[in-house]
This record gives sequence, C-alpha cells and structure tokens, in this order.
Amino acid sequence: MTTGTRARTSLVAALLLAVTALPASAAAADTTHVDGRLPSGATYLMDVPANWNGTVLLFSHGYASGPANPAQNAPDDATKALLLQRGYALIGSSYATTGWAVTDAVPDQLATLSAFTERFGAASRTIAWGRSYGGFVTTAIAERHPDRIDGSISLCGLVQGGVANWNNTLDPVFALKTLLAPDSDVPLVNIADQTAADAAANTLTAAVDSAQTTAEGRARIALAAALHNIPGWNQPTQPRPAATDWDAQQANQYEAVKGLLKIAAFNRRQESEVRAGGNPSWNTGVDYAKLLGRSSVRKEVTELYKKAGLSLRADLATLNRAPRISADPAALAWMSRTSTFTGRLTKPQLSVHTIGDALVPVQTESALKRAVTAARSGSELRQAYTDNAGHCTFSPAEQLAALHTLEDRLTTGRWTGTDPASLTFRATKADPTTPARYVPYRPTPYPRPYDLAHPADGR
Repeated sequence: MTTGTRARTSLVAALLLAVTALPASAAAADTTHVDGRLPSGATYLMDVPANWNGTVLLFSHGYASGPANPAQNAPDDATKALLLQRGYALIGSSYATTGWAVTDAVPDQLATLSAFTERFGAASRTIAWGRSYGGFVTTAIAERHPDRIDGSISLCGLVQGGVANWNNTLDPVFALKTLLAPDSDVPLVNIADQTAADAAANTLTAAVDSAQTTAEGRARIALAAALHNIPGWNQPTQPRPAATDWDAQQANQYEAVKGLLKIAAFNRRQESEVRAGGNPSWNTGVDYAKLLGRSSVRKEVTELYKKAGLSLRADLATLNRAPRISADPAALAWMSRTSTFTGRLTKPQLSVHTIGDALVPVQTESALKRAVTAARSGSELRQAYTDNAGHCTFSPAEQLAALHTLEDRLTTGRWTGTDPASLTFRATKADPTTPARYVPYRPTPYPRPYDLAHPADGR
C-alpha cells in the first residue's frame, strides 16, 4: 500500500466532499460502474469488478483537441474487457480542459484516485499508466507524486518532455518552409488563433503536395522527415518497404509529414502557445547538418538527393543560413516548469514504444533514458519495443504483458523478464488471440533532447 493511500489530509478530504458522484450503473453484470465529476469540472470513470484483485489502474488518456472531452479509463475496449475479467479496477478522468492540459491533468488524475479510495477503499497496489500524451502525464505523476503510486507504464509516450517536443516539431516545418515555400508568410510560431493555424497548415501542405511530384521535392520532403525521425514504415496499413527501397519509404514519410502538418505543427502548437503565453521553442544555434547526421533515416536522404541530382550540402547550408526562431523566455520558463522532466524516478517505470511511430517517434525513449541516467535513476526504468508501425498500435496482449512485467517488478523488487522473448511469451499467454511483437531494438538519439538535468541543451 502506498503512502498516499494511507494518509489523508484535510485538503484532500475537503476536495472529496465537493465531488459530485453520479449514480452508479453496471457496466457488466459483475462490475460496478461509476460516473462522476470533480470540483475542477473534469469527469471521471470507474469500473470495479466484483472480483477486484486489489490493484487499481489509473489511466491517463492522450491529447484531446476538443470540444468533446470524455473521461477514459482504459486504452481500448478489448484491453479493458480483459483487465476487468482479471479483476483490475480501472479509473481515469477527462482532465478539466483539452489540449496541452498538464496543469489540469495531473491534479485531476490524483483527485480521481482520491475519489476512488473514498468510495471503494484503499487499493493494495496503484499503477499509473497512459498512452501518447497520457504517457507524458503518467511520467509527470511518477516524478512529482511517487507517494501516490507504486509504479507506472508509459505507452508510446511523449517522454521527451514539452520543450524537446516543441523544439523537434519545429525542425521539420522550418525545413519545409525554407526549402519548399521560402517566399510564403506561413507563421511557424506565435500563431494567432486556430484559423491562422489551419491556414498555415493548408499552405504548407499544398507546397508539400506540389513538391512530391518531382524527384527534387521528394528528396527535400525526406530531409524534413529525417529531422523528426519519421520512419519509412509508419502505418499498419502500409506494406513494409525493403531496407533499401528509398522511394517506398519516402512515399510513406510524405503521408506522415502531411499528418504532422495537420495535427501537431500548427493547431496543437497554437493551443500550447496560448497556455505558455508565447512560443516556447527555438532553433537558434542548431546545426541542421549535425542533426541530419544523427537521424535514423539519414541514409535514405543521401540516396534520394543523389538520385535527384541535388546537392544535400547546399540545402543544409541554406537551412543553416536561414533566419532563426527564438523562444519567448517566459513561455520557455512555463514549459520547462510544467512540462519538462528531471529524470528522477523513485518508483519503477516501464516505457513501451512501437518502432514505426511517426507522430511520437521512438527516439523519445532515448531522451527519457538520458534524463533518467543523468539523475541516477536508471535502476527504476526499463524500456521495451514492439515491431509495428503507427502511433500507439499496441495489441491487448502486448499491453497486458507490460502490466504483468511491472507487477512482477513490484512483487519481487527486481526487474525480470523485460527482454523481448519473455515479453512476447507473456503477451501470448495473456491473450493468444492478438499479436505479440516485442523485439530487440535500440533507438538512435533524440535529435534535440531537453530535460532539467541538462538545461543548457536542446541544440
């Protein structure tokens, strides 16, 4: 039992009195289902099976753009059903607001945990877990409130932290604008509103579509993709290209680049800038030739430039000469304070990533390991990888394997079975009907890491 589930402060008690619990309904014949609302306005979900095994799983959901903002307590319906069958209590909140809502998400998740304890009693074990942006929220809980949990699992998480995320989201669009639309007035930062964000995304997408029709344009799109480590196989629906099929890899990256423009580079950036009070990212001092040299797909870029008869050195020089973007100091301070990690883990964490993720590239795991190692918390962290394309495309079997592996660590006090063969075996045993694809993998370094153990980095 964690310290947080044993201790009660008057503040928490007061908050619980303000919780509006809605009538419970049965999610299944043997499961108690509770919908509720927190004082912040966030809603929550709780599902507690009759055969509750004493473990509560606090699920943090991914980025929600709004206006819909439903509470979630599991990553998907199939995994949820398996967990309930095995006796786990599942809880999670909506967070009070959508978007880059870390300042709401963390307290709302903890308040949900308190509300659960008030209604159902103290859990014997509390595990925080989440996926995508929810992996970021989970890691924030693990660092800042370890007394409330026993361990954590991040799935496809933004575990590089907020400053690193927005820096590296800037790099590919900076390259696209500089090389494909140098005369455009597309704002890459300090975006006025969502209408301006839509217009900027549409303008740069049109330039990318036009560039894709020529060999020179395709090479430049590949260069921009490489600065973000977008893999050449990044969706489960794509046939997996051969290792040297540069054209097929670039075609897959082209689709991912357009997705990046549509999803994160403008609309989500604009929302995060509103929260931060300005632009929290920069590329002053960045050497894009060095950045490409560290990319996982640099070989593809060199081959496509060679095929197009285009000078890669000249384009990199153009990027390095182009006017740079500086961060707003106050916005950077806000993002550092609220959304950047120290690497200090005091409870075990298992972080899992697909190797073919274009939205949150697998290299984020390198950034997490770097921070945790610098903070001398390496014994608390283990990382694992699944051989699949797409963002958060884990099977129920793979997610249950991660959970059971963390549980073993909590029970025995040491990590065992974190190798790919053991994880795959455990996944198959947990659910033989869905894929088990754990593989040996070591991601290349994250392009521009930034954590509170290395505050001068990011270049």
